Amino acid sequence: MNTASSQGLLVAGISVVVCLAVGLLSWVIIEQGGAAMQRYRASFTDRTRFQAREFFLFIDPAKLFVANLAVMLLGGVLAWALTGSALLALPVFFGLGLLPRALYRWLRERRLQQFDAQLPDALLMLSGGLRAGVGLNAATQQLVAESQPPLAQEFSLMLREQRLGVTLEQSLTNLSRRIPTVTTTLVVSAMRIAAETGGGLAEALERTSHTVRSRLQMEGKIGALTAQGKLQAWVVGMLPLALMAVLNKMEPESMSYLWHSQVGWATLAVIAFLEIMGVVLIRKIVAIDV
Repeated sequence: MNTASSQGLLVAGISVVVCLAVGLLSWVIIEQGGAAMQRYRASFTDRTRFQAREFFLFIDPAKLFVANLAVMLLGGVLAWALTGSALLALPVFFGLGLLPRALYRWLRERRLQQFDAQLPDALLMLSGGLRAGVGLNAATQQLVAESQPPLAQEFSLMLREQRLGVTLEQSLTNLSRRIPTVTTTLVVSAMRIAAETGGGLAEALERTSHTVRSRLQMEGKIGALTAQGKLQAWVVGMLPLALMAVLNKMEPESMSYLWHSQVGWATLAVIAFLEIMGVVLIRKIVAIDV
């Protein structure tokens, strides 16, 4: 009985120690996880607030943070439900955390392209106003009233800066910083040179408009010629994924080794790496700067 009691006490002591260790470890994980979540939330909200203002959108970053977490959780749960593997659901969960950045880059690129497409007509409108004897500020106000975003937003902000005492040169510098494209740099440089040398600003804007229009036409031709190569990049990237989905439906037992074994996970990692490298390589080949 004494031996049995001693073994019982020993087991009870070990159990208490293990419970205490597990509790302390859980407390540390929760504390560190909460601190990491707070840092991620602060970084996300600060970055999102700046990015939303860049698009002239005034949205509460906290709501966007909650929406991002909801999308991450939903994507992770769907991946786990479809594949039955938590190790495959985790990359999907964390990968969706990068979705806002990818979406921001895509929207920003589209906005810059739209601004460049609006510039030739805007420069001709400014040139026509200057030829009619209207000042640059009055011509810019008329341009803002008759234009569409994003050009109207950016030139309206430039006018507001000048009303607050910012010089024309500084407001042009701010414009080129907000819209960092080759076309905007060309327009800003032409306006600066015309203002500093005392030359005809209307003629300079008109010549710049023709130059910008020719450049955009050349970019459009190159984009049309390289569209097939860009489509091939997406086809090459999506074809193996579609084939895996079809084989998973036709031969689920054979494909289960790919989803539920370490060799299968390593194979998926190699496939994902080669897929990404192939798409990036093809897009690099068809990306031609004018």
